[in-house]
Amino acid sequence: MTLRAQPKASHFIDGDYVEDEAGSLIESIYPATGEVIARLHAATPAIVEKAIASAKRAQPEWAAMSPTARGRILKRAADLIRERNRELSELETLDTGKPIQETIIADPTSGADSFEFFGGIAAAGLNGSYIPLGGDFAYTKRVPLGVCVGIGAWNYPQQIACWKGAPALAAGNAMVFKPSENTPLGALAIAEILHEAGLPKGLYNVIQGDRETGPLLVNHPDVAKVSLTGSVPTGRKVAAAAAGSLKHVTMELGGKSPLIVFDDADIDSAVGGAMLGNFYSTGQVCSNGTRVFVQRKIKAEFLKRLKARTEAIAIGDPMDEATQLGPMVSWAQRDKVLSYIAKGKAEGATLVTGGGIPNNVSGEGYYVQPTVFADVTDEMTIAREEIFGPVMCVLDFDDEAEVIARGNATEFGLSAGVFTSDLTRGHRVVDQLEAGTLWINTYNLCPVEIPFGGSKQSGFGRENSLAALEHYSELKTVYVGMGPVQAPY
Repeated sequence: MTLRAQPKASHFIDGDYVEDEAGSLIESIYPATGEVIARLHAATPAIVEKAIASAKRAQPEWAAMSPTARGRILKRAADLIRERNRELSELETLDTGKPIQETIIADPTSGADSFEFFGGIAAAGLNGSYIPLGGDFAYTKRVPLGVCVGIGAWNYPQQIACWKGAPALAAGNAMVFKPSENTPLGALAIAEILHEAGLPKGLYNVIQGDRETGPLLVNHPDVAKVSLTGSVPTGRKVAAAAAGSLKHVTMELGGKSPLIVFDDADIDSAVGGAMLGNFYSTGQVCSNGTRVFVQRKIKAEFLKRLKARTEAIAIGDPMDEATQLGPMVSWAQRDKVLSYIAKGKAEGATLVTGGGIPNNVSGEGYYVQPTVFADVTDEMTIAREEIFGPVMCVLDFDDEAEVIARGNATEFGLSAGVFTSDLTRGHRVVDQLEAGTLWINTYNLCPVEIPFGGSKQSGFGRENSLAALEHYSELKTVYVGMGPVQAPY
């Protein structure tokens, strides 16, 4: 097959592309056609060592720069990303299969937002405090951690590369980033842009890899922090490994989030929110509100409007700007989603629409119809396990206390949402829902200005906002004595 997005080499280390063909082969496949678009190699132990050594060497000088000087480079990178938005969006579509109409507004642009935000607040966000103690005083300062490792997921490869890289670099750290083997291309482009913007060599390295590469990074003695975006099982393994050497960790993991629609909600807005919270990025979003609780009084009307709008979704070639829903990221993910749909049918859920493979696309692509199940009960598999595909579960409820209890009855705690015209109730309900990121009368909006992250088994730590700088730095306290030391001996 013809390669369409072959990078110069598999890895980007110390400011340049690096290859080591001794690493196992990684084939990057375009999910819309099954075409191999690039061939790369996983990092060997030698590549891992080279990347970490480069980061360790470069980090002290970077940390010694003023935050304003660091921020200037990050803001220049943001400008370059915006200038090349179309090119980067097409690469993201090839990497993930997401429609170009989505990537062009949500992927590189959100990465640019991250570099612009952290570049702009680097100086103010890293300030310490002065503590008067009578004649003596103390002060605090935020200092970088050192070498940070970022491990990305395949649903937002460029965004995740930026969401982890921007606060890490702003705080004075170096980063070694490993993208998912399913989507290896975007992070290389981000690394290249960062260095074109003036980032010193060695501060942002990208290495490819698989499940054998992650432990080499996480267990390395020169790594101070690990930030993972991934599944709960992967998060448990990475957090356990990092705990062995007391590394700092940020875990942004999966969810099975409740989206609650009360009978006084604007139904069209609630339907739109539920669709964005289940079908955007072909349902491959960790914060999706995949358990849609609809108050019984409006259930029939909600499902009627939802069915009509879902069946009008344009499925097709992701490079066509009219396409609204593309394929799953891989054949394995497609089969996983189809197996969950089969379980939903077998366990008695009512199939409202979808449930199969679209008939208007290539049989080589990894497509699944946007699917809605109604009459879903809490004990059904599709209501308990993260599907990570375009499958919405609609559950009935009667009153507020009931739906809060049912919404919280999960090991996950990433996100939640409420639709209601009673804002007092909206605030009251989100205050009782056990989740890290919540929305009232909207869903899945994650601007860089607000913290994003979960609770319970959905992880800990936060990405974006000033809070992220705290997770990429640590507090140093200095006590200053202003007089002679009084000692009893």
